[in-house]
Amino acid sequence: MAETRDFLFEIGTEEMPSAPLINAVKQFGPMVARGLDEAGLSHGAVRVISSPRRLAALVEAVAVATDEVHEVKRGPAAAIAFDADGNPTKAAEGFARKNGVAAAELVRRQDADGREYVFAEKNIPSAAAEPILSALCEKVIAGLEWPNYRSQRWGSTHQTFVRPVRWLCVLFGTEVVPVRYADVTSGNTTRGHRVLAPGEHAVAEPAAYEQVLEAAGVLSEERRRAVIAEGIAAVEAERGGAHVDTPKKVLDEVVNLCEWPTVLVGRFDEEFLQVPHEIICESMLSNQRYFPIYDAAGNLTREFVVVSNGRPECSDRIIDGNERVVRARLYDAKFFYDEDLKVSLEEFRSRLSQVAFQEKLGSVLQKSERIEKLAAAVASAAGADAQTAADAVRAGHLCKADLVSSAVVEFTSQQGVMGGYYAAAAGENDEVAAAIRDHYRPRFAGDELPAGLAGCIVAVADKLDTIAGMFAIDEPPTGSKDPFALRRSAIGVLNILRQRLGCGYEELVEPALASYAEQGIAFNAGAVAQAVSAFIKGRLEQMARDEKISADTVAAVSAGSVSAPADYLALARALEDARKNDPETFENLATAYARASHLADAELGGDVDAALMGEAEQALNDAVAGAADAVSQALDAKDYAAVIAALAALRAPIDRFFDDVLVMDKDESLRDNRLRLLNRFESVFAGIADMGALAKKK
Repeated sequence: MAETRDFLFEIGTEEMPSAPLINAVKQFGPMVARGLDEAGLSHGAVRVISSPRRLAALVEAVAVATDEVHEVKRGPAAAIAFDADGNPTKAAEGFARKNGVAAAELVRRQDADGREYVFAEKNIPSAAAEPILSALCEKVIAGLEWPNYRSQRWGSTHQTFVRPVRWLCVLFGTEVVPVRYADVTSGNTTRGHRVLAPGEHAVAEPAAYEQVLEAAGVLSEERRRAVIAEGIAAVEAERGGAHVDTPKKVLDEVVNLCEWPTVLVGRFDEEFLQVPHEIICESMLSNQRYFPIYDAAGNLTREFVVVSNGRPECSDRIIDGNERVVRARLYDAKFFYDEDLKVSLEEFRSRLSQVAFQEKLGSVLQKSERIEKLAAAVASAAGADAQTAADAVRAGHLCKADLVSSAVVEFTSQQGVMGGYYAAAAGENDEVAAAIRDHYRPRFAGDELPAGLAGCIVAVADKLDTIAGMFAIDEPPTGSKDPFALRRSAIGVLNILRQRLGCGYEELVEPALASYAEQGIAFNAGAVAQAVSAFIKGRLEQMARDEKISADTVAAVSAGSVSAPADYLALARALEDARKNDPETFENLATAYARASHLADAELGGDVDAALMGEAEQALNDAVAGAADAVSQALDAKDYAAVIAALAALRAPIDRFFDDVLVMDKDESLRDNRLRLLNRFESVFAGIADMGALAKKK
């Protein structure tokens, strides 16, 4: 068995920001493993260890040398590779060149199929691991990518990294692998925690690396995360069911801001609990990376968790320092809130005339006016009661007012939320305040929808107004550009309509565009309305595909007239279920349609003469009338399984019709009457789905 050794490759730096470090960790292990594989060095598992000041790979059982390889590759037939005089042809020369041998070195011999071919044979000698590892390390350091971060340059070279490289610890077994990057040369030492164990620490071999780090006050990312989780769990347990809010993004950053974490608890003054908890928490999370603590009832408490990277024995001083910092931040938040309460929402709203929404679409005040009008149309389409409609219109009137408030200027993610607080303080009813608070929802995939119907109405109006406006000025999203997040807005509209309001989107596009026309923006209303509807429908189709409905079923339903999101998806699901789980029903459905559609002639209409009908024709005519009623009732009840069952039930009468009746009779009156009957038959399917396309794929 070939000799192997463990391999350690550590890049030591100044403190790296969390986001690029997380991204580098994802790249680092695969880059090292791929480099070893491409070089032909066998190896075991690759593990990445990281902290703010280091990025390291531990590789088990790396071979001390590559295997000697004897390569044999078959080329073209000998008759093609050499001419009649035995000289190599271009085919032979190209094959030889591709495989790194001379044409004269090609070997001719018979292969298993009995034909003679040329073969390229060469021996690749074994290569020692150390030079390969040296080159690999330098290539990996230079090859790491830092999206959204500028690499830095230091010293006298032009080589760069996200932060200056200060040391390289590269060991193959107990031997140092020579690596040089930006005037830094490799050695067998790492560096410890800046405070707990500063300076260099020798690493005897890769297997000892983590023990050396821990002794020097540095834990791996996994260990740091576990220590923080344990500390937070202890804090929650000590407070009898309390909850520490640890958003993943902030927690990931905190994990990568420390090397030896200690979980501590600080407190802020009672008076700050009078300020909306959203801006208190955002200030702590975004500015200081403190985690708020809520009691068992879900109320914000005065306490917060801070993760220290200092000496545990200095915890009291660390807590005091952090409390001083948070006190200053929260005073700012309280000041902004108190000052905003002195200004009416109508005054804030009037200031929106000075805030641009989009260069061609006017100010945010104009957008607010459009939302107010469109909210009334959405409420009507959704069948909202008078009070809900009034609340939605009022919320639409005020929903953007907080954008110019001091609190939102400072804490931009709280737009809407602060408007809800200011509305409540100004005496607006709870539904209006909640609608203002929620109208930006859903803000991202998986986000909650607005809690109340008025909020849902305003949210649809806001999002649809933006979509309509951007299409009106011919600036729809492209494959790489969607600055106003129109795709996300369309999905938000569809989710709200589907789950809360129940109406369709097509009837809302015209009133959305009408406000822009009244504003003086010129566009082709019909063409733009069609484009907006097609855009939203495209998102609806993608939602259906994301829910595992097959593409051809989606296309078939899209060809029909059912477009309200809840109905569209329910019909698509019922049709898909019939295809997968009830093949007999689907067979009947598809066959019934296919047998009639290829003969139906829409130009003849559907008015039939019962006096010209035989028994099979009359039976089909009666079945069509019954199916039409059943389909209509099922559509009204939104029972799409019943729709499909009613259509599938036409299989027997249409089969009997074709078995007993000659459609293309020589008698023109009989022929036309039978074709009209088939038109009536086909009309029952019209508007449901393109059954013809599905019939071909059944």
